[in-house]
Amino acid sequence: MGVVRNLRQVSADDAGVDVAFRADVHAGLSQRPKAIPARWFYDTTGSALFEDITALPEYYPTRSETELLRRHAVELAEAIGAGRAVVELGSGSSTKTPLLFEAIAPSAYVPVDISGDFLRDSAAGLASRFPGLPVYAVEADFTQRVELPREICPLPKLGFFPGSTIGNMVARTAVDLLRNWRATLGDGALMLIGVDRIKDVALLERAYDDPAGVTAAFNLNLLERINRELGGDIPVENFSHRAVWNDVHARIEMHLVADCDVEFGVDGRRYAMAKDETIHSENSHKYGPRDASLLLRAGGWTPLASWDDVDPAFALILAEATEFRSAP
Repeated sequence: MGVVRNLRQVSADDAGVDVAFRADVHAGLSQRPKAIPARWFYDTTGSALFEDITALPEYYPTRSETELLRRHAVELAEAIGAGRAVVELGSGSSTKTPLLFEAIAPSAYVPVDISGDFLRDSAAGLASRFPGLPVYAVEADFTQRVELPREICPLPKLGFFPGSTIGNMVARTAVDLLRNWRATLGDGALMLIGVDRIKDVALLERAYDDPAGVTAAFNLNLLERINRELGGDIPVENFSHRAVWNDVHARIEMHLVADCDVEFGVDGRRYAMAKDETIHSENSHKYGPRDASLLLRAGGWTPLASWDDVDPAFALILAEATEFRSAP
């Protein structure tokens, strides 16, 4: 088995609850309109539900991206080269990662994910599959500053950001994240990123509101997690899942909708919601080719190559770290 080291970079309180989770929940429930960041979907239950989503016939992104990695393995190997340390943002189950490894023969692997138990299980599985590969599993919120293991600091690096996860962020936040990782990965780094394209609205809405109700369970699990970890009494049965296309912002929005007037407590604080009021739980922005290129350049990355799937439209983009220049 490959060498596995587990590193934790999250702050927990005396009850073992992530401090940032507690703060984001209270801030989100106190504002109007209510909203909680999508990264808090991914406790152990939420991570498992998301893996179920990726296998649904309606959810095309995982199949499209996997096929792109498989079909363009030789081109990816030529463009990336061998021997880079792969740093994967939001690694989850790392199901696509072996395809990348087989193409580029990495020198080390650093999966970064906020769901600790899920992360460690996935890292152990990959280490078994690639014996001799050093694996450093970092439990952390990749939207914040992450300290890389010292062992990989001198190595050339490839950031791997699959799954169109960049779409979960509004443009301002996405640019900040890309700039942050530009600084973390350093000069000479590359980034391979999955980007979902704008497409037929009906196809998009089916992908985020499947008839089997798996995505609904994933969304509603956020409320269950609040009840479990923050001593909440949210009546989850009085909420419904909603996924809608917002054409102005070119994104699918997921909401938790109150089916009736509700009152509930979280962590000793009381909240109320009127019928049809929502908690905005996720965005999934879709990008045209020029939009994606502009986003990457604003974040400190220069696009080098793009591999696109046509039906449905999805892209893998390889970019290199832009040289930092002092202001004139």
